[in-house]
Amino acid sequence: MTAPLLVRAARREPVERTPVWFMRQAGRSLPEYREIRKGLTLFEICARPDVCADVTLQPVRRHRVDAAVMFADIMLPPIGMGIEVELVEGVGPVVDRPVESADDVEALRVPEPEEAFAPLLEAVRIVRGELPPDRAVIGFCGGPFTVAGYLVEGRPSRDFVKTKRCMYGAPEVWHGLMDKLADTFAAYVRAKVVAGADAIQLFDSWVGALSAEDYAEFVAPYSARVLAAVAETGVPSIHFGTGATHLLGELAATGGDVIGLDWRVRIDRGWEAVGADRGVQGNLDPVLLLGPWERAAAGAERIIELIGGRPGHIFNLGHGVLPATDPDVLGRLVDLVHERSASEVAA
Repeated sequence: MTAPLLVRAARREPVERTPVWFMRQAGRSLPEYREIRKGLTLFEICARPDVCADVTLQPVRRHRVDAAVMFADIMLPPIGMGIEVELVEGVGPVVDRPVESADDVEALRVPEPEEAFAPLLEAVRIVRGELPPDRAVIGFCGGPFTVAGYLVEGRPSRDFVKTKRCMYGAPEVWHGLMDKLADTFAAYVRAKVVAGADAIQLFDSWVGALSAEDYAEFVAPYSARVLAAVAETGVPSIHFGTGATHLLGELAATGGDVIGLDWRVRIDRGWEAVGADRGVQGNLDPVLLLGPWERAAAGAERIIELIGGRPGHIFNLGHGVLPATDPDVLGRLVDLVHERSASEVAA
């Protein structure tokens, strides 16, 4: 059986058109999702496999994207580890008892995925069963640094003072925490693949806050373990960091068949920094979709032009879909990329 289009692109095989999906395509921008959220919290959706699968499939039905990314949250694994997390509207994940000591780390468990994440894994099985074979199921996992940052800070942070203080001043606490996160995440992504995921994205939202030297010392070994666990399953991985243009070489060296690029770098220059032996994903600025269609279309056309038909490109935004995005614009963008990239291949 032919692998899904996105999987073939991630392996840098020739494809008939560029695959398209969007980070955060399932959720806030869709009225059908907002209707569901009137009665259920995000975590409650994730705990109900049928509802989680439906939310995951909503953007595939509406936008005709080439992949369904499982609706979940990067803080689900820490909940399975025994951390209490609240998603506060307008703030993000809030942890009442941040990790501060070696005792706090010792108290964390490394859960058995089939027990701790059974509803989400069942949702993966449902989605894979309902999707046509040419469309991929993407499972995702937060990057160890980003999740550790939430656990140490207690809430989202821009400067990560407490996190860096832990890294520099209590390295035994930091490395102990990262070790448990890496073990948990590795088992989590393996379980998603067994359940039916065709690809895994490691989403390191805040890793751009680090220097290359700190990334190499405090983060890379742990992200590498998670990405190696994906590689062992035989499915491709996507490694994405926001604000990480200065880390592209380091991200590629750490692992991932495809390196995600945010909107801050021109896509051909980003690919040069990543290296010819990797694919790239990206990287239209999501804010462009809130303005005139002509400008968004021109941005997408420019990305396809710069790629020039080179195998290994997955079209995406340079970050997640913004809540105010018109769903119809996303559908137009999918059609544009499909048509334009198909003509590029034909030429």
